[in-house]
Amino acid sequence: MPPISEAPPTAEEVRLSESHARVVRWRRWGTYLSQRQWGTVREDYSADGDAWGYFPFDDAGARAYRWGEDGLLGISDDLQTLCFAPALWNGVDEILKERLFGLSNPQGNHGEDVKECYYYLDNTPTHSYAKALYKYPQGAFPYGPLVSVNAGRSRLEPEYELVDTGAFDDDRYFDVTIEYAKAGAEDICIEITATNRASAAATLHLLPTLWFRNTWSWSDPPLSRPSIAWELDTRDHSVLLVNHHGLGTRRFYVQPPTALLFTENETNRQRIYGEPNAQPYVKDAFHEYILRDNTAAVNPARRGSKAAALYVVKIEPGESARIRARLGDGPPLDDALGAAFDTVLRQRRVEADEFYARVSPYPLSDDGRTVQRQAFAGMLWTKQYYGYMVYRWLAGDPGLPKPAPVRKRGRNNNWKNLEANDVLSMPDDWEYPWFAAWDMAFHCVTLALIDPVFAKRQLDLLTREWYMHPNGHVPAYEWNFSDANPPVLAWAAHRVYQIERKMYGRADRPFLERVFQKLLLDFTWWCNRQDAEGNNIFGGGFLGLDNIGVFDRSTRLPGGAHIDQADGTTWMGAYCLSMLGIAIELAQQNAVYEDIATKFFEHFVYIADAMNGTAGDDVAGLWDEETGFYYDSYHRLDKEPLPLRIRSMVGLLPIVASVAGDEDAFENLPDFRRRVQWFFRNRPDLHANADNLGAKSLRGRRLLAIVDEKRLRRLLARMLDETEFLSPYGIRSLSQYHRAHPFELHLDVGTRMIDYEPGESTTDLFGGNSNWRGPVWFPPNFLLIEALQRYHYYFGDDFMVECPTGSGKLINLWDVGTELSHRLINLFMLDKGGRRPMLGDVDKFQTDPHFANLLPFYEYFNGDNGAGLGAMHQTGWTGLVAKLLQQCAEYGGQEKSPI
Repeated sequence: MPPISEAPPTAEEVRLSESHARVVRWRRWGTYLSQRQWGTVREDYSADGDAWGYFPFDDAGARAYRWGEDGLLGISDDLQTLCFAPALWNGVDEILKERLFGLSNPQGNHGEDVKECYYYLDNTPTHSYAKALYKYPQGAFPYGPLVSVNAGRSRLEPEYELVDTGAFDDDRYFDVTIEYAKAGAEDICIEITATNRASAAATLHLLPTLWFRNTWSWSDPPLSRPSIAWELDTRDHSVLLVNHHGLGTRRFYVQPPTALLFTENETNRQRIYGEPNAQPYVKDAFHEYILRDNTAAVNPARRGSKAAALYVVKIEPGESARIRARLGDGPPLDDALGAAFDTVLRQRRVEADEFYARVSPYPLSDDGRTVQRQAFAGMLWTKQYYGYMVYRWLAGDPGLPKPAPVRKRGRNNNWKNLEANDVLSMPDDWEYPWFAAWDMAFHCVTLALIDPVFAKRQLDLLTREWYMHPNGHVPAYEWNFSDANPPVLAWAAHRVYQIERKMYGRADRPFLERVFQKLLLDFTWWCNRQDAEGNNIFGGGFLGLDNIGVFDRSTRLPGGAHIDQADGTTWMGAYCLSMLGIAIELAQQNAVYEDIATKFFEHFVYIADAMNGTAGDDVAGLWDEETGFYYDSYHRLDKEPLPLRIRSMVGLLPIVASVAGDEDAFENLPDFRRRVQWFFRNRPDLHANADNLGAKSLRGRRLLAIVDEKRLRRLLARMLDETEFLSPYGIRSLSQYHRAHPFELHLDVGTRMIDYEPGESTTDLFGGNSNWRGPVWFPPNFLLIEALQRYHYYFGDDFMVECPTGSGKLINLWDVGTELSHRLINLFMLDKGGRRPMLGDVDKFQTDPHFANLLPFYEYFNGDNGAGLGAMHQTGWTGLVAKLLQQCAEYGGQEKSPI
């Protein structure tokens, strides 16, 4: 396929080009409004760091946020100055539905969990068109039962979900669909369609709501307060005038409403703190007006910093009600919501189809295209505004209770340099509404297919001085910026660069060079902080794999013990290879990078040699010859190291630290080539009988890998064994072997045990909201697939393995990667029985035509049956399914260079 740039651009591509050139600010407005701001670290000013307890869901309706906003499937500008979202009331709920409900981490029997049904159906990179669906029960929303029933369940029991309460029985609910279509960069058409799925008529209160984020209550000196005020009414619409010192003047057009409501986005201090309010109009005024019939709660002068148009609509069975609104900065419009609105909405739908047809022109089934399109939609909807200035947060703000002095020595106290004020790609829009460094790496690889400029911006941001610590450490995630996430940003940067070059014909070397220079600092941080004994064997802590170990690997171990980690060492080996690949790419035009390429080549050899224990010195390595697997090693004072013989993803990941390349790529790098040749001649101790360290040419190609051919065969025999790692839906995080053979470690303080748990975690280790002891996770599976492609590029078709192990079926490594890809994809696809494995055993989701094609992208999947688990909208890395669909359709199983 020729690069997309060689064909006439679609309308969305034109918008992307104009945005990139800073000609038109198409990205200024988007679906950047979080689904949850309460319960986050940045809103927590408590002394003990209890973010869930300090700002609970029950306070969210009446308490102004400090650092961001949330709302129901809404939008905002890229600084979240002005926000829009619908609010709903079914006539019986105890609160106005302004945001999604879910359980906090302490409330859930498996940690935090959103208890709603909502779906992302479409979105484009500039958010010129976006569509989402919320399913709103017509009966009283079961807030109390969802809390109490989950509280009464143990970790051995499943979560109690909204569908289990009977909220959707007899189809007694509304489908509320919202669409956004840009008539211009600053002109947004909004259509809300509410459909009654029940067999009886039902009434819905619908409030398109516009509000300013409260920035004035905590500013010193005070900022001028923005305003939203009634301007005029016509036969076809009402107009609200919107004024802000930074955004200027805008107009908000709405259909003639039942009522226009105005208040201030300020805390109801009487309700929250038991203190008198400085003025009567506060954040929860619309709740008071609608549910309590308190007309004094809203401003009769029809102005404020928060406004809504109220519509009370009775909807017959199977019928729909449509409400339109429009937000723009241009001159007054006479026909704001009529024929021109129709044209914009229709055109943007068509343009979205045209854009995605260009992105993926390969043969895919209709079902496959549905999966890919909703995966892209979810990734774009989980781009959210993230504001957090740590030094301000530690000191406290005017208008908030004075923080306890102990906070200055608490969470994130050494990250005063971090000043986030950006749109970032989040792991999940509700459960994880904050960035995580290693999650973001995987997001960017998929996002590069549709918006490489945004993907590069994300990776660039994390390495800028207002994110990266002065010591070179990349921030992990807001619960502990100092934690260590797997260092995969270099891999992601190189892959994004390669994808953009291939698909769009652009080789952005300045981006690659800029990120490379900053990652040199991060690489040095890792070497200085995580190599406990300076022997090229690394630790790192939990490294994103939460409960995969017998210990909480992020805590200090008793008696001064430490763990040499197979995954930590693998990540550093892979880091070396990613940096080596970038250096070689940059050296093609700048010979200075040959020196640094040599450094990373040699460092990788040291790491691979230490990990395999082949150096002939005191380093035992992490490979266990007896069982043919890599294990963590437990080091205690005055005792021999003890291998922790747990067959987990930790022992398979060394396959990932590999790269295969053509010899002619080094023709223009004479200094690098000479140095490598000298190294092979003068350090035979490091590469004797180790063709995997680049010493052997095969078909004009060379391989650098931790795992050599012999070890690879032994690892793959386990990995592809259906009684161990290979599930019908990908590679499990823990071998099924441990179902019958739990691993036990006997210590003076007691016995630690790990067994195979295919579903939710049964322990509270690391929060208890995820499980790496059996389920299938997309990120390591994706990395293993790429590694198999690289090994195939080196060995070719002659290297065959049984897949599955014991089946007698021999296939090459490329085909193994394709088989794993198909198994992962099949989680989402309709099977022969018309069911999607990831939807589990919920018949409503599987068979109801109003649910069956709506796809959540779960955090991880049951290792036995593929049912989706954990966060419901972790499209960030589970969105990798879109990339797998793309490459399977493109390559069709044929050999290709692994790019």
